[in-house]
Amino acid sequence: MALVQHLGTGRRKRAVARVFLRSGKGTITVNGRTFENYFPSEASRAVVRQPLLATETADKFDILITTAGGGPTGQAGAAKLGIARALLEFNVELRAKLKELGMLTRDARQHERKKYGQKGARKRFQFSKR
Repeated sequence: MALVQHLGTGRRKRAVARVFLRSGKGTITVNGRTFENYFPSEASRAVVRQPLLATETADKFDILITTAGGGPTGQAGAAKLGIARALLEFNVELRAKLKELGMLTRDARQHERKKYGQKGARKRFQFSKR
C-alpha cells in the first residue's frame, strides 16, 4: 500500500518549509525534532497550528516539516503557509475558509540589504558638519 501524503511549500522572509501531511493522530515533527523542542516559544507554535485549528483538522494528520533558512519567526510563518497549501491539496473545499483568514497569501516582505557608506540598510553614519 502506497503512503498517501499531501505536499505544501511555504516561504517567509528567507525561510522555506516543505510540509508533508500524512493521516495520523496529530503529531508534528520539524527537521526530525519534536514540535515543542524545535519551536520553544508558544507564539511560534500558535502560528504553525493556525491553519489546522481554522479547518478543524488538528487531530487528523501527522505533519512532517523540513525547514531551511531564516530564523524561528520566518520558519514558523513558512510552515503555516505550507500547511495551508497542503490542506488545499487534501480538500479544495477548505479554500474559502483559509482564504478568508488570509492564510494562503505569501508575505512578500523581504530583508533589505545593507548599502555601502551606511551603517545598515537605512541607517546612516552620524553626520558631522565640522
